[in-house]
Amino acid sequence: MAKLPSVTGEELIAVLTKVGFSKVRQRGSHVRMKHEDDRIVTIPVHSGKNVGKGLLLKILRDADLTKDELINLLDD
Repeated sequence: MAKLPSVTGEELIAVLTKVGFSKVRQRGSHVRMKHEDDRIVTIPVHSGKNVGKGLLLKILRDADLTKDELINLLDD
């Protein structure tokens, strides 16, 4: 199993956009994204800070992505 990468909110938004999520709204520093099949995730976007590992795992679970898929999408 691959090690979980550390990513910023902006990087995570870019990855989710690649897999079909679109930005629905932003309230303060939190961006809500929705997929065509009604999956919804909320991403914190704090400049220069990485998303915590626990929260990243929760976002991946909500987005139905694996760690390996995240790593592959980050490399593209």
